[in-house]
Order: sequence, then structure tokens, then C-alpha cells
Amino acid sequence: MNVPDNLRFMPSHEWVDASDPDSYNIGISDHAQAELTDIVYLELPETGRIVEKGEPVAVIESVKAANDIYAPVSGEIIRVNEPLGEAPEPVNEDPFGDGWMFQIKPSNPSELEELMDSASYREHIS
Repeated sequence: MNVPDNLRFMPSHEWVDASDPDSYNIGISDHAQAELTDIVYLELPETGRIVEKGEPVAVIESVKAANDIYAPVSGEIIRVNEPLGEAPEPVNEDPFGDGWMFQIKPSNPSELEELMDSASYREHIS
């Protein structure tokens, strides 16, 4: 499984790319997409929505199941990857690239430190 070293992870398999401190990219891990298998539908959050860490903000459906996607940090949804709403295949094909789901402008950047680093996440999924 691909687990990039520059990301933080939730136990529920969401990842956070905080390389831009004003706008965190969020998606699901390679492990999660592999477990779900073929993604058939993605309900993305609305821009402008204020979310709290741990709050369900999106829904992902695969041929196996439907699951909530949780906000890994608190803040405002400032952008969504709209093409995924019509064609969610990039979540399976490139979960850390074109498969990103939404961006959050963090209201409490210290919450990032509560998430797992890549080494901890690798242990979590093994």
C-alpha cells in the first residue's frame, strides 16, 4: 500500500495534505480505496460549510458499501473536487493525486498534530 510520508491520517482512513497551511487537501487512503473496491458514487460537501473535526462531511459508495468521510480537522470547506461527483474513478486510480476530495481552511491547525503520521498509519493498517 502506498502511504506518502508527507501526509497525516485518521483511523477512519482520511488523509490530510497540509503542505499549504491555509488550505488542506483531504481524501481517502490507498488502503481505504482498495478495501472499498470500485467507487461508484461520491457525495461531496458544499463549499462554505463550517465543519468540526470528526464530523461526517461526505459519503462514498462502492460496489461493496456506503461510508461516511469525516473531517480530519475543523474549518471551512473552501473547495471540492467537483469532477469526482460525476466520475469518481480517480479515487481508485490516484487517491493521493487526482482523487483528492475537498479542501479545508483550518480553524485550529494544532488538530493536525492529533492525526497519525505515515509510520503510525502503516502500523494501523497492518
